[in-house]
Amino acid sequence: MEAPYRAPRANAVCERFLGSLRRECLDHVVILDDRHLHRLVKEYTSTFNCARPHQGIEQCIPCRIEQVDGRPANARLSSQRVLNGLHHEY
Repeated sequence: MEAPYRAPRANAVCERFLGSLRRECLDHVVILDDRHLHRLVKEYTSTFNCARPHQGIEQCIPCRIEQVDGRPANARLSSQRVLNGLHHEY
């Protein structure tokens, strides 16, 4: 069964993800070819599912590998570049 054409509420989860992908990634990058687009979407999807909290699941991260119970006393804040520096994970 397919979703009706131009009916954003028919498949809200997909529409939400595609809107986020467009606004947060694709609107800021010049796409060079199909491989470049595939690589960007793959990296954004990984970040979207493994690093960002989601409102629909009470601000949890869908595929959280480990849960940190607290911050160590000697911890330092560091960032990791995502999407070639378009976003950062802390």
